Amino acid sequence: MFDMALRSLNLPGVGTKYEFETDKGDTVAIFFTKTGAIQMYTLQKGCKTPSAAEMSPVEARRLGNILTGAIIEADQESVEIAFSALADLRITIHTIFVTAAVVGKTIEELQIRAKTGATVIAVCRHDRNIINPPPAFVFEEGDAALVIGESDQIRTFENEIMVK
Repeated sequence: MFDMALRSLNLPGVGTKYEFETDKGDTVAIFFTKTGAIQMYTLQKGCKTPSAAEMSPVEARRLGNILTGAIIEADQESVEIAFSALADLRITIHTIFVTAAVVGKTIEELQIRAKTGATVIAVCRHDRNIINPPPAFVFEEGDAALVIGESDQIRTFENEIMVK
């Protein structure tokens, strides 16, 4: 059995290459170019010439959905999920540690959804999870909120709700 570790290489002026070898010995390489195009190459074991396909980012997400069911991109405390079957819907789920600006206030009082479009779907408090907190839920110091929405809605939540 081969090592299926993903190798990555930054190619200055070109983009980033990701490559792995299958158990069968075939090589699959994906290039994310500086122009935004995505190129996929496959090289079957024993062959000298690879097969290639060039895709737009939307097409690449669709391929990912075909192979895995959904694309998940993690970035620190955020996860972005793309669903090509739903008109390329992209949803961001982000963990935000509450600030002094919201301590003692309710979800309803802060008008989170009305002002930002984002929704608080869970809060972790003292190692206990509160799923789907009601509008009357009061934030406390030390709470971590799990917020869902489009990336712009999450940014608005952070910039307008968490800093007041």
